[in-house]
Amino acid sequence: MLQKLVHTDNSKTTILIRLIVGAVFFSEGIQKFLFPDTLGAGRFAKIGLPSPDFLGSFVGFFEILCGVLILIGLFTRLASIPLIIIMLVAMATTKVEVLKNDGFWEMLHGSRTDWAMFLGGVFLLIEGAGKWSLDKKISPNGRKN
Repeated sequence: MLQKLVHTDNSKTTILIRLIVGAVFFSEGIQKFLFPDTLGAGRFAKIGLPSPDFLGSFVGFFEILCGVLILIGLFTRLASIPLIIIMLVAMATTKVEVLKNDGFWEMLHGSRTDWAMFLGGVFLLIEGAGKWSLDKKISPNGRKN
């Protein structure tokens, strides 16, 4: 089971996706604790999510933890799953309203980062961490490219 979880290829360029996805989520998670009124619990309350104090800390914790795991390439596939879920919830709770009120193009403009982070997470879930990762060290027999 562990071998399937950490299995990855020899791609040298996957690190670029890992760096951007990991850094963005890590940074956003920290900011949920540094600026809770605007980016954490306060934002969650503003958009109507239940238990915003709990959710702000919960989401921030997972963004930090999974962001770090992705940055170092450890359990990358597993770490990408919560981040994909976070992005789906973020888009559903914030961008659907923009679509209704301001239209399709404004929604696309406002969700470009959401889509990039979502698709980056999906990519890492499918491909794994690549050559320069701890996953590769754990599973040295990764598939060859």
